[in-house]
Formats: sequence, C-alpha cells, structure tokens
Amino acid sequence: MPLLQQMTDLARRAKLASRPLAGLSTAEKNQALQAMATALEGCSPALQKANERDLEVGHQLGLNGAMLERLMLDHKRIVAMARGVRDVAELPDPVGRILDERTRPNGLRLQKVATPIGVVVIIYESRPNVTADAASLCFKSGNATILRGGKEAIHSNQLIAATMVAAGREALGERFPASAIQVVPTPDREAIPALLSLTQYIDLCMPRGGEGLIRAVADCSKVPVIKHFKGVCHVFVDRDADPAMAASIVVNAKAQRPSVCNAAETLLIDQTVAARWLPEIATQLAMRNVELRSDPTALALLRSRTGPVPLILRPATEQDFYTEYNDLILNVRVVADVTAAIDHINQYGSGHSDTIVTGNEATARRFLGAVDSAAVYWNASTRFTDGGEYGMGAEIGISTDKIGARGPMGLEELCSYKWLGFGNGQIRT
Repeated sequence: MPLLQQMTDLARRAKLASRPLAGLSTAEKNQALQAMATALEGCSPALQKANERDLEVGHQLGLNGAMLERLMLDHKRIVAMARGVRDVAELPDPVGRILDERTRPNGLRLQKVATPIGVVVIIYESRPNVTADAASLCFKSGNATILRGGKEAIHSNQLIAATMVAAGREALGERFPASAIQVVPTPDREAIPALLSLTQYIDLCMPRGGEGLIRAVADCSKVPVIKHFKGVCHVFVDRDADPAMAASIVVNAKAQRPSVCNAAETLLIDQTVAARWLPEIATQLAMRNVELRSDPTALALLRSRTGPVPLILRPATEQDFYTEYNDLILNVRVVADVTAAIDHINQYGSGHSDTIVTGNEATARRFLGAVDSAAVYWNASTRFTDGGEYGMGAEIGISTDKIGARGPMGLEELCSYKWLGFGNGQIRT
C-alpha cells in the first residue's frame, strides 16, 4: 500500500475513534486505564522480550550507552510505567470543566466548556515508557492518539499500545474505540510528513526530543505543532542573594540531571558579588566535574582562584550562550545588575525556564515580570519545570510556544473548549 494511503487510513481511523471516545464517562475512562495498567504488568515478560529485539537494533544503529539505557525496559520500569497509567486514572477528568460562565442582559446564558482536541500525534525518541504516558494522557482527556516513536523502539511501542487497546476493549467492550491508540507501523521517515499533511483528520502534533527532531517536524507539518526547540535555562545570582542558597541552586540546576531540558546552561552573577561568591560556586561545580565556559571577567576571577579542586575552564564564545549542552558544561557571565541579567536571558534564552536567587523582593518581582519564559522562578531551581513537580501527574511535554499551552503540559493542556449557549427564544436585533 502506498505510504500516503497507509497514513490516511491510520488518521481516518483515529478521527472516527475520537468521536465516541469524547463521549466516554469519567468512570469508563478510569476503568479502562486501570485495566491497561494491570495488563502492562501482566505483559512484563513479553514486553521485555520485545525490548530485547529493540536493544539489538539499537546496538546495530550505534546508539551510545545513554540512549541504550533510555531504551531499556526491565520489570521495574514496566511496573513504574503501569503505575504512571494508574496515576493518570486518579487525576481529575479535564473534559467538561466549566471554564467561564456568564448571562447576557437578554437572558442568554453562556458557558465555556473544556472539550477534547480530537486527534493528537505524538512523535518522540527512544524511551518506550512515553508510549504509555502519552496514550494514557490522551485517552483520559478524550483524544485519539497516533504514536510515532523511534525506529529503535518499534517492537516495544507496538506491544505497549496493543496491550493497552486490548485491555480497554476487555474493560469496556464495544464502548472502547479500537483505534483510540495507534502506533505508526513503519519506521519510514517519510511517514511523518505524509501523516502531518492530513489536516482533515489530524488536529495537533506534539514532538518530544532533540532540537533537530522538533525543527524537522515543525518545518514539514501542515497541522499545528506544540514545541520547544531547546532548553537554554539560566540562573541569575543577584547581589542580595544568600550565597549558600545560590550555590545550592546553581549546582542542582546544572548537575542533578544535566541531560534534561530544564537543566541550567548559563550562570549569570552580579558583578558586585562575583569576586566573593563565584570561586566557591565554581569549586562546588568542579566537584561534580562541570566544565565552565566563562566570559573574560569570570575567567580572570576563576583563574586567580586557589582551591583543593582544579577547575575545568575555557573561554566562552558568543555561540556558547545560545547552546543547550545537555551535559556537564555551564556558561558563566558576570553582569552589571538585574537589568543586564534580564537583557541577557531575553536575548540568549529559549523561553523555557529561568531563575533569580535574591533576598530582595523588588528585584525578584522585576525579574519575574520581565523575563519572557514559560517558567520563571525566585529562589528555586529550574529543575522544577516538570508536570510531576507541578502536581499535574504525568506530562506529555513542555511547550515554549506563546499561543495555547505553555510550560508543562498535562491533562488540562490536552483540551480545547467550546461555548454552549442556553436561551429561551432570544433573537438578535
């Protein structure tokens, strides 16, 4: 079958499934999700066998150790994946929420009500647990989903989705639309532009992965794409900061998990305190093997520092300040004041997550208001930009767009809305 026809059939089935799916009750959705979680646990041996085939492919593709580790499914991870599905079942149903209500002078009553988006395509890399997370979140929010993972995880992803669909059918019978959860069955790269050309069936695409993947999807898609290209996040240490708190936040934001999008990539420090505080912060970073790429002022301060731990230093280039490293590398720049910090972040940042460390509320409020990012913090690590940390349960992604969802996206962000009007014969004159 030609690829476009194959993708068209997939998308048409999803659109047809989205209609009865939107009509399921909260109890029915939760019943199906609980059954899915139990089925995933029961399928652990088969899932591990499918995953072994994917790991073999990963080795053949030359994936590095970190990527293979992300790809691997053992029993512990399968149990955690099932627990994530149960967590989604426990969350409030986002569909049907009354977002606004008003009555006009003529007596016409209006309600703004949350509704499913319809058909959502999720494109992602490596981690098979994303299949269960994305499918469960879309299902709970009443959306049909089409999943496209990396070719290195296709056997795991197909079995996860098939297990969830079979469990849903067993729990709800014919009430469960069989095409509510589908996996793109081919690793052919041309499947993505073919699928994302089908504006009559697909309502939204959400890519998860590196900047290259997200830009490629955004460039080829004819349907709306929610995206964040990269996470160039900042910590600004103000002159009124507590130095111990500043060091703790900087180290956590950079080194706790450097490979994620909410890890800090640049440290900005006020010139008033840089000579006193930067050497100690640098020492704590060096203890965690962080390389520091510094502007001339910071570089001079750090080269004159004496201490028990050698620093890994190099001059920062202009391009470094635009770079998401996903590694134990941190840019350092000494700035004049909070105004200079704000200007730097708004020029070089990616609109993801940025924080100020200060004891001065007026300075903090200025920073919070002026930094144009999806998440802006005062005296807290950038690492908190996460659906779980925000109390949203699982997340389906993080958006740096300004239209629609922004920041961590959970169930509520997977909804659109419509207006309902209740009248008693009103006509417009």
